[in-house]
Amino acid sequence: MPAIWMIIASFLFACMGVCVKLGAAQFSTGELVFYRGAVNIVMMTIASRMTHIALSTPHWRMQLSRSLSGSLALMCYFFTIGVLPLATAATLSYTSPMFVALLLILLFGERLRLPVALALLAGFAGVVLLLRPTLQPGQWLGAITGLGAGVISSLAYISVRELGKAGEPEIRTVFWFSCVTTVLGAVWALTGELHRPDAGGFAILLGIGLFGGLAQLAMTRSYRFGKTVVSAALSYSTVIFASLFGMVIWDETHPPSAWLAIALIIVSGLMVSFASRRRADD
Repeated sequence: MPAIWMIIASFLFACMGVCVKLGAAQFSTGELVFYRGAVNIVMMTIASRMTHIALSTPHWRMQLSRSLSGSLALMCYFFTIGVLPLATAATLSYTSPMFVALLLILLFGERLRLPVALALLAGFAGVVLLLRPTLQPGQWLGAITGLGAGVISSLAYISVRELGKAGEPEIRTVFWFSCVTTVLGAVWALTGELHRPDAGGFAILLGIGLFGGLAQLAMTRSYRFGKTVVSAALSYSTVIFASLFGMVIWDETHPPSAWLAIALIIVSGLMVSFASRRRADD
């Protein structure tokens, strides 16, 4: 189930990316980030009432660390989506699993078996191949920001794992993340011009919040109950979904090398899952 939750999360994150790409034509990045957090606050408050889960936390330092890193990564990702094609933005952002593996080694002393390491390398090769050197000179800032989102996301994912070990429920973790996101988004939005949404704009903003919130819950559950490296590797599937959405909505075409890259990413996730299952059985 943790693997399935991550695949669901990846699909929902790709849906959110579509809404962000559409909304970038009407709203600033700060506004998109603000509405993403504000909608999630309402969702998590309702969910907490229905499930009788308190929103107060005894692990506020861990929640603050996770929320800050996750919010900064989200801001970088939204900015990148507005500058680069959706598939390219997702590709750059989802270099995070490689950084997750490195952090697990450096900070927690975890050892990676050779099959898992090879699988992660194959996945990273697929991401690089999918990216291809197609960036225009004016897109370098978006590329750097996208990679920054990947680096910062790795810190957020590690924090999610530790919060899960501490027994923090998904609703509470997403709620505090949404609060920090809303505050940071509001500060950013107020530095520029504010835009009043029309009916279409409101639907886009609502979609960003709904898809993002549900994806956050699914991702948090995957990291809480599954193996961190497996969940991280399967998060690559967001790139696949983003590529497909780009083809359908924006008529983005992919050369054979891109399909090879997609195949590498899928094989990477399967290899990591298989290697981790063998390790659990040993």
